[in-house]
Amino acid sequence: ASEAEPNAVAMPRAPYPVFTRQEVGRHRSLAERVWVTYGSEVFDITDFVELHPGGKSKILLAAGGALEPFWAMYAVHGQEHVLEILRGYKVGELSPEEPSQPAQGDPYSGDPPRHPALKVNSLKPFNAEPPAELLTENYLTPNQLFFKRNHLPVPAVDPARYRLEVEGPGGRVLVFSLPELKRWFPKHEVTVTLQCAGNRRSEMSRVRQVKGLEWGVAAISTARWGGVRLRDVLAHAGYTEEDEEAGERHVCFEGLDKDLSGVAYGASIPYCAAMGRGAEVLLAYEMNGEELPQDHGYPLRVVVPGVVGARNVKWLGRVSVSREESPSHWQQNDYKGFSPAVDWDTVDFATAPAIQELPVQSAITAPAPGATVPPRELTVKGYAWSGGGRGVVRVDVSLDGGRTWHVAELMGEEQRPGRAWAWRLWRLTAPVPPDRTELDIVCKAVDTSYNVQPDTVEPIWNLRGVLSNAWHHVRVTVAED
Repeated sequence: ASEAEPNAVAMPRAPYPVFTRQEVGRHRSLAERVWVTYGSEVFDITDFVELHPGGKSKILLAAGGALEPFWAMYAVHGQEHVLEILRGYKVGELSPEEPSQPAQGDPYSGDPPRHPALKVNSLKPFNAEPPAELLTENYLTPNQLFFKRNHLPVPAVDPARYRLEVEGPGGRVLVFSLPELKRWFPKHEVTVTLQCAGNRRSEMSRVRQVKGLEWGVAAISTARWGGVRLRDVLAHAGYTEEDEEAGERHVCFEGLDKDLSGVAYGASIPYCAAMGRGAEVLLAYEMNGEELPQDHGYPLRVVVPGVVGARNVKWLGRVSVSREESPSHWQQNDYKGFSPAVDWDTVDFATAPAIQELPVQSAITAPAPGATVPPRELTVKGYAWSGGGRGVVRVDVSLDGGRTWHVAELMGEEQRPGRAWAWRLWRLTAPVPPDRTELDIVCKAVDTSYNVQPDTVEPIWNLRGVLSNAWHHVRVTVAED
C-alpha cells in the first residue's frame, strides 16, 4: 500500500466463492484435492496432509466433510496457532442455505474426575503429571497422583459385559470374562515403574521446539500391579516358549479406546518379552491393592515391566500374535527416536525401531527450581530408574553444576538382578558450598550395565522430544545466613 500511487483507490477484495456441502464432498482424495469445512468456511488442505503431526491417515478421515467431529476428539486443535494455519488454506464459504452442522456431543463427557493437584498438560484427551515435590513422597505412587497419559476418550466399560479376546495359533479365538481370568489363572503381583516416552520433553523444547505434550519430570510413577501373567494366558491359547519362530514374532495389544472411525489404540512387544522363562508381563486388574481406576485401564490393562509406557495398553480388548508389529499409528509412526539432524521435512518413521526399553533416567524432585534454600546444609531428593530390568547402582549429585560430586543414598525395594522393574528413590544431605548465593544442582544415575545419562540435551534432541534423559539441573538461591 505504501508503494501505491498517492491517489490510487484500494480495490475491494473479491469475495470467496460459495460452495455446497455436496461440492465439498467431491474432494476426498489427494488426486481430487482434499477439502474440509470448519464453521461456515471451506478449506483446501491438500498441501498440509503430509505435514499433519497426527499422520496422513488421521487427517484424511475428515476429507470432504466437517472438521468439528474430529476436533472434538483432539481439543488441542482449538488453539489459535492451529486456527491460523487452517486460515491459510481457505478457498471458499459454505452456502448460507446449507444447514449448520449439528452440535457435537462431547466425547470426553464420560471421563472420570481427577485429583486437583495434578498439573494438566492437555484436557482432551486428558494428560497430567503430579507435582514433582509430591512424586517421591511415597515409594508407591498413590493412584490419584499416578501420571495420566490418554490418547483418546476414556471408554466406559461395563464389567459384566467385558470380554477379552485372545487369538491362538491358527486363528482360533478364546474369549474370557474378567471372573474367568481370575479363576483360571494364578494371580501374580509385581512392582513396576511406568514412564512416558516424553518424560522431561520440556527440556528438549528449550533447546529447539519439538512436537508433543510439554511434560516436566513427573511423567513417571510406580505402582504394585496385580493380575495374571500374559505368559500363562498365551500358553493356555496354545503358544510355547520354545516356538522356533518366536524371535520373529510380536504380541499385539488392542485397546477399547477408539477414535471416531473406530480405530483403537494399539501397540506390541516382542514375543520373547511375553513368553520368555519367568516373564512378568501382566494382564493387570489391580493397582496398589485396589481395582484398576478408570483412567488406568479398568477393568484390564497390560503392564510390561521395563518398557516404555506406550506399550502398556489400557482397557485391553484383544491380544494376538503376529509376524509383524502392531499396525497401530502409535507403534509405526510415533514413539521412535531420531538423530538431531532429522526434521519434519526429512523424517521417515519406517527407518527407526519402535521404542521398547528406555534408557537410564533420574531427576531432582526437591528442592524445586527457583526455590530459596537454607545455608550450611541442603537435602536434595529425587528418583532414578532404568529400562529392561537394569537396576540403578548409583546416583551422583552435584551442587556446583557438575564440577564436584557426592553419592546419594538409594532407597526403596531391593530387586532381583535383571528384574529391577521399579525405580529407586534417592536422597543426599550435603553442606552448601561457602560464599555461594546460587546453586546449580545436578543429578545423574548409573545402572547395572554402567550406562550413564548424557551431560547435555543437544546431542540427544529429536523432533518428537522422546528419550529425554540428560543430566537434570535445578537452580536455586541460597538464603542469607
